[in-house]
Amino acid sequence: MTKSLLLVGVGGQGTILVSKILSEGLLEEGYDVKMSEIHGMAQRGGSVTTQIRFGDKVYSPTINLGEADVLVSFEKLEAARYVPQLKKDGTLIVNEEEMWPLPVLAGFEKYPEGIMEELKSKINNVISINARSIAEELGEPRSQNIVMLGLIVKALGLENIDWNSKIKKFLPERVHEVNIKAFERGINS
Repeated sequence: MTKSLLLVGVGGQGTILVSKILSEGLLEEGYDVKMSEIHGMAQRGGSVTTQIRFGDKVYSPTINLGEADVLVSFEKLEAARYVPQLKKDGTLIVNEEEMWPLPVLAGFEKYPEGIMEELKSKINNVISINARSIAEELGEPRSQNIVMLGLIVKALGLENIDWNSKIKKFLPERVHEVNIKAFERGINS
């Protein structure tokens, strides 16, 4: 059975790093894994998406409209934007952070209100977290993506994989300890 996972966020949130860590762990667990990433205008705060498909045999990383088993959004407006990709009975994992796009920052538009309420009214299985506040509690706001990784691992039931070694492989030694704590906070949320 193949699982399809779509990760969406804004440039600079660590979406691609989490995708690489996840893919590495899944490969080592023996899954066939295909991953595709789209950076868009990531360096300017634009959308970043990563598609990961894993299972016994996977032929393509492409996730079509309405086919994602899990949609992981590192920012809530991105969740609203990509929710059509989610299966009817899929799981939505959302970081409740707001990262205002350029039109909002420039004062041309307002950041939409009620995003989480609307998502929860449309989707049965929504897991939400404020990953930034957890990361800030740990003293490293940039580790919010690793908090999200823990939440993803828990939602997918992949706790048996040695994720600490994957985190250490992809991150500098000086931030290993705080990111392992961030991962644990995510997995225990």
